[in-house]
Amino acid sequence: MGASGLGSALANCTNLSNLTLNLRQNYIGAMGASGLGSALENCINLSNLTLDLRWNKIGAMGASGLGSALSNCINLSNLTLDLRNNQIGAMGVSGLGSALANCINLSNLTLHLGNNKIGDEGASGLSSALANCINLSNLTLDLRGNLIGAMGASGLGSALANCINLSNLTLYLQNNQIDAMGASGLGSALANCINLSNLTLNLDENQIDDEDASGLGTALANCINLSNLTLDLREDQIGDEGASSLGSALANCINLSNLTLKLCYNQIGAIGVSDLGSALANCINLSNLTLDLDSNTIGDEGASGLGSALANCINLSNLALYLGGNLIGSMGALGLSSALANCINLSNLTLELCYNQIGAIGVSDLGSALANCINLSNLTLDLCSNTIGDEGASGLGSALANCINLSNLALYLGYNQIGPVGASGLGSALANCINLSNLTLKLCNNQIGSMGALGLSSALANCINLSNLTLELNFNQIGAICASGLGSALANCINLSNLTLELNENQIGDEGASGLSSALVNCINLSNLTLDLRNNQIGAMGASGLGSALANCINLSNLTLDLRSNQIGAMGASGLGSALTNCINLSNLTLDLCNNQIGEMGASDLGSALANCINLSNLTLKLCKNQINAMDASGLASALANYINLSNLTVYLELSKMNESQKFKVLSKYLKLKRLVVFKFYQKIR
Repeated sequence: MGASGLGSALANCTNLSNLTLNLRQNYIGAMGASGLGSALENCINLSNLTLDLRWNKIGAMGASGLGSALSNCINLSNLTLDLRNNQIGAMGVSGLGSALANCINLSNLTLHLGNNKIGDEGASGLSSALANCINLSNLTLDLRGNLIGAMGASGLGSALANCINLSNLTLYLQNNQIDAMGASGLGSALANCINLSNLTLNLDENQIDDEDASGLGTALANCINLSNLTLDLREDQIGDEGASSLGSALANCINLSNLTLKLCYNQIGAIGVSDLGSALANCINLSNLTLDLDSNTIGDEGASGLGSALANCINLSNLALYLGGNLIGSMGALGLSSALANCINLSNLTLELCYNQIGAIGVSDLGSALANCINLSNLTLDLCSNTIGDEGASGLGSALANCINLSNLALYLGYNQIGPVGASGLGSALANCINLSNLTLKLCNNQIGSMGALGLSSALANCINLSNLTLELNFNQIGAICASGLGSALANCINLSNLTLELNENQIGDEGASGLSSALVNCINLSNLTLDLRNNQIGAMGASGLGSALANCINLSNLTLDLRSNQIGAMGASGLGSALTNCINLSNLTLDLCNNQIGEMGASDLGSALANCINLSNLTLKLCKNQINAMDASGLASALANYINLSNLTVYLELSKMNESQKFKVLSKYLKLKRLVVFKFYQKIR
């Protein structure tokens, strides 16, 4: 009735030229899809159609019925069809393909057919149709997770060989069973698409080995007009030979300006990455390069070889290198550094070297290179788990002090044995980056202690232009004095609008929470605040003080407060709730008070208080492990009934200690809150 009824109505709209229908997850089924199709048959003037029917179980019959309708829409020039997760199989996609063969005027086609078990037969049937769409200039084809093997990929390739007018092609073929024969067939087709300027090819999680990569490379060598290329070959079986062949191909694509190459989780070593790098040296027009080689085995030799090549790409303005888990030591870091020192035009750099062994010397060399990149405005540096220690952190800091044009900085330095000296040295450097507006600093699981945190705080006090700050200092032995010092620093950052502060698993206690609160009082421009203070020995006084501070942040619209596993009790929950009533502009609130012994009174007072936050539209309350019984839970539901503007509510309550009758009564009471658009109930948090 629903989809078919909608179809009957659309059948009368014969003058429609543009139609967008979003009907995902609506239990439409084959009959509904066919009924909808019958309506589209009458819309013969359609030139632009977007139809989203994903997750509807339309099956082969529904897809075929829809296809029959589309065959009459001969004036279609732009079509987007999303049929993901619909069990259409080979028969359904073949029927759909036969219909598309009649849409000869199509210039732009996007087909999402992922997770439909179409197999080789379905891919071949679809291919036969695409072979007739010779006017296509833009094609996006999503066939991920479809059990497609060599025959299906080769058939697809044969079809693409006829689409000689293609300038933009996106193929998602990940998580299939494409091997050497399939990759070669696909590659041969691409060799005919000589007008391609933009190509995205995703073949990750197939069975692509060195031979397949070589075949693909040979094809790419003919696509000399490519200016934008994204090639995703993650989690395949490519070694040095395949990487070298890919490199040789890329050397011919001299017009490339934007290249994204994803080769993580393969078996590429030093030789392969060096050859790949040498090829990139020929792409002198590259301005944007993303190279993902995570979790290979390139080592120092490979990193140095890659560095030597990148040194020639002097026109690079945007570079993202992902080299995590590659056995790179200090020598490899030095080789990479030499390259970066030549890339003086870099304005945006992302360098991921986590889980290597570059140590203090390696990170100091890296820092010296960054000091030459004076045009850097955006820097993301991930050096987690590299044992850089105090010396490395200080050396890195000294380098960053020269990058005075930085406006956006993200440093990931967790698990690096950094102590107070290293943290203070890093802080001294940041004090010079006075133009920073966005800072992300993650130093979790080090040993910076109170002195190190105070050193960092002094630096932040100088960054008065900060508008967005994310500071992660969890598991760092930080006490009350340090938290107060950090608060004093934040008090100077009066322009902060977005703040994320993670201090969980420290020992700041009530005193530290109160000191931190004093700072928040001054951050009157905050609109988005995330505070993670779990496991910090905070009691009622600390929670109430924190609440009083938040009461001054009258511009807060989004607040996430995680106080789980402290000891705030009923008094702390009540004080916190009373304070939050002053945050009259709050629209989104997430409050995690699990494992805090707040009991009946705390839950009731909290619920009653929050009812005064009349602008709340989204509320998440996590109150597990708080000795809240069935009566308390029902009382909380009564309080929540007064939240007149709520549209989304998520409540976490542990009901494991209630009998089935009590559980039913509690759940019924919550489910009667009918004004809520979305309601979720979690019986237990593990």
